[in-house]
Amino acid sequence: MSTPHTTATARYEGHLRTEATHTASGTIIQTDAPVDNHGRGEAFSPTDLVGTALGTCILTTMAIVAERHQVDLVGSTFTMEKIMSSDAPRRIAQLTVELHLPAALSPANRALMERTAHTCPVALSLNPEIKQEVRFVYA
Repeated sequence: MSTPHTTATARYEGHLRTEATHTASGTIIQTDAPVDNHGRGEAFSPTDLVGTALGTCILTTMAIVAERHQVDLVGSTFTMEKIMSSDAPRRIAQLTVELHLPAALSPANRALMERTAHTCPVALSLNPEIKQEVRFVYA
C-alpha cells in the first residue's frame, strides 16, 4: 500500500457549490448540485465526476498500455452518460462510457485496449451495483 498523503482539499462556497483544490498541482475544480437535485447545474456534480473519473481512468490506463506496446492513442476521446436511480436513496445506477479510438488499430491492439479498459482502477473500485457499460467505436 502506498504512503497516505492529502490528495485534495475542498471548501463549501454556498448555494450548493464546492471548490476543490488538487494539493500537488493547485488545480481547482468546482462542483455544483445538478438541476434535478436543487442545484444550478453550472459545474460538474459530484456524481458527474465519478463518471468522468471512470472515462478518464479508462483512457489513461489504455494509454499506459499503449505506450508500452508502441500504439498511438493520441486524439482518442470518450463520451459519458450517467443515469441516476429513480428510487431512494439517490445514487448512480449506470455509467456508460463510449470510447472513440483510432480505426487503424489492429485487431490484436483493439483486443488489448478493450481488456485494459475493463480493468482500470476506477472500474474495479466502483460499487458492483453500478452498471458499467463500455462501448468501443473505431473511426
